[in-house]
Amino acid sequence: MLQYYPFRHIDRTQVDKIGNLHSGTEYAYVRATLQRTEIAGSGRGRRLVAKFSDGSGTLEAVWFQGIQWIEKILQPGKEYLLFGKLGFFMSNPQMAHPDLEYFVAGLADGKPHLEPIYSCTEKLKARGITASSFSKFVEQIFFQLAEKDLPENLPATIVKDYKMLSRYDALKQIHFPKSQKHYEHAVRRLKFEELFFAQMRINLIRLHRHQYSKGLTFETVGENFNEFYKNHLPFSLTNAQKRVIKEIRQDTATGKQMNRLLQGDVGSGKTIVAFLAMLLAADNNCQSVLMAPTEILAQQHYTAITELAKALEINIGFLTGSVKGKARKKILEEAANGTITILIGTHAVIQDKVEFHNLGLAVVDEQHKFGVAQRAQLW
Repeated sequence: MLQYYPFRHIDRTQVDKIGNLHSGTEYAYVRATLQRTEIAGSGRGRRLVAKFSDGSGTLEAVWFQGIQWIEKILQPGKEYLLFGKLGFFMSNPQMAHPDLEYFVAGLADGKPHLEPIYSCTEKLKARGITASSFSKFVEQIFFQLAEKDLPENLPATIVKDYKMLSRYDALKQIHFPKSQKHYEHAVRRLKFEELFFAQMRINLIRLHRHQYSKGLTFETVGENFNEFYKNHLPFSLTNAQKRVIKEIRQDTATGKQMNRLLQGDVGSGKTIVAFLAMLLAADNNCQSVLMAPTEILAQQHYTAITELAKALEINIGFLTGSVKGKARKKILEEAANGTITILIGTHAVIQDKVEFHNLGLAVVDEQHKFGVAQRAQLW
């Protein structure tokens, strides 16, 4: 319940005058006297209509559900506080199913002026539970809890170093903030907490995976990589490309399976990074595979990588659904006996008939176009 956060707060010190309301006002909070009520329509169109006035103008409130309960608390001549989404009909302000409570002078003294407003389902509203009464329910729960009942769940050093509110204070201030600044501090703390535990879970999954999925170790940077890098690189690498290649080199030397997402705009040079990683695999007697979602994209990669590798003694194969007969048989044999160093293709490269002699690196282009199970087959 405490993690069911309010979607907004209303400032109890800022009461709108009905006469000042206009079509640009999304929500209104008014203090007005009930003039009269009436039941309009019949059947499904039956509704309770109430007219309120604060001296500056009149406002019409309408209820389609929970009519019997609302009728009991509406007494002409009494003063009410209304909060709700504002609409206009024939230039007259209206509210459908507003939050409603009696106005009692001095009742808000000592209470937070920023009152929480929660999303309330139609089922709750039909039972007479408004956003305002829901707010009081949450308030009751919270203030029955002491700090010791809401223990800190982040390390004290993190809370201190990042100058964050305690967990108790954050929950208190997100529901019942003293000010907008207090509310923002609460949101910052709770967002951090959510992200912290999400990252914790991801890292635990990674640690668990590394225990059971050993990777191949690329121990050397050899002849293919050095020859291409020193003598055939078609352009100077950016600092970002150099950094990523260094990180890949470090990852592949750990003996743990690398899972890396390489992001960049079209034409930013992701392919050259992938190719250099493939050369690193080749220097360590491992094969590489590049899987693309379409035959056109696979063909583009094959053409580009064949051009990059023309000065090197590397055999590059191409496999898609359209490769048939003897050509297909030859590709499958060369992938299995290790003659092919780099295999480029579509989903065809993960079919059961495809076997590799010593696959060390898999590159998936546009990975979001493949299923999780399809990518897992390359592991």
